[in-house]
Amino acid sequence: MNWPYELQIGWRYTRAGRTGRRNGFISFISGVSMLGIALGVAALIIVLSVMNGFQKEVRDRMLAAIAHVEVVDTYGGALPDWRATTARARENPQVIGAAPFIAMQALIARGEDMRGAIVRGISPADEATVTEVAAQLRDTTLAKLTPGTWGIVLGVELARALGVREGDNVTIVAPGGQVTPAGVVPRLKQVTVVGTFDSGHYEYDSTLALIHLDDAARLFRLEGPSGVQLRLSDLHQAREVAASLAQQLGPEVSVRDWTRTNRNWFSAVQLEKRLMFIILTLIVAVAAFNLVSTLVMTVTDKRADIAILRTLGATPRSIMGIFMVQGALSGVIGTLSGVGLGLLVAFNIDVIVPAIERLLNTSFLPGSIYLISRMPSDPQWADILPITLISLVLAFLATLYPSWRASRVQPAEALRYE
Repeated sequence: MNWPYELQIGWRYTRAGRTGRRNGFISFISGVSMLGIALGVAALIIVLSVMNGFQKEVRDRMLAAIAHVEVVDTYGGALPDWRATTARARENPQVIGAAPFIAMQALIARGEDMRGAIVRGISPADEATVTEVAAQLRDTTLAKLTPGTWGIVLGVELARALGVREGDNVTIVAPGGQVTPAGVVPRLKQVTVVGTFDSGHYEYDSTLALIHLDDAARLFRLEGPSGVQLRLSDLHQAREVAASLAQQLGPEVSVRDWTRTNRNWFSAVQLEKRLMFIILTLIVAVAAFNLVSTLVMTVTDKRADIAILRTLGATPRSIMGIFMVQGALSGVIGTLSGVGLGLLVAFNIDVIVPAIERLLNTSFLPGSIYLISRMPSDPQWADILPITLISLVLAFLATLYPSWRASRVQPAEALRYE
């Protein structure tokens, strides 16, 4: 194939330079620049893949205990007609499960120990269509929640903090109070622990308690469910579905999706990802602009070649193109090598990290401290493509000044002392 001579000479300069002493040094600097770009790109891909993996693990465990979308009364009371609300919500094709609920903050006491908790009244059969935890416990623990028996299911961490097990009694201190001749006294109800659940998410395992919907209505003096939980076929569409339902159901109800109920956590994760992206991109930028020094030395070394090409009729634009090709090829080789290395590590991190742990006889993620005991990884093209493009653009920008200087070399001046 008859390639343009600018491309041929640029490629020759890229792969040459290992014979002479001066050329060997230039080649070494060029290799270091490509290695720096490759390591920077690989580090970006690996770090963002691990952060995506952590986010996915925590999100999945979070959504095992809560619904994708909640529809609640705007003023915090019972829904006027929760069955009609549920029927209208189910008209959305994304909705595949619905369950009524009551959720109130309360205190749960056992002797002198007292813990704040969210007491959620549920219908066990309907709840199993909404959350994974309820689906797993539907025929066992949740089957023991029957109206009037005043049973309660505690998160495993909450039960551990209170020091209770199945069959023990705890006391729910409901918000508000009741007026008596002696004054306002808190409303107390003794309930029996019928089981525990373990969602794998500490926040819910330590603050969530489940009782039957009818018992919750009596305890909190509500006429019916305060809201309806919805499960979607695609959890990533939760925000769009919530906006659609808010318009459909009107101002009497408030619709919130899982990304908004956990807004602070997800905002913190996104901010951390952006900061890590910026910091690691600076590493790629430093490596890319090392190409400037490589090309400047190459231009100085090739002044005679440039002069000869100019006398043979090469234009300044062609000379500039030769050195831009050389720098761009270095950037492409470094970037593609970094993408390959980053993806290799990201897809095999579940093998690499345990091997390092065995070698160092340590554990990076102790199960007793962290939610998960293995290093997760979730490479996403939405991260990889911008990383690749930014690296290539930085490498291209680094070639502009040295290439322009090469195009300004005067043949007579360059050949005067040759």
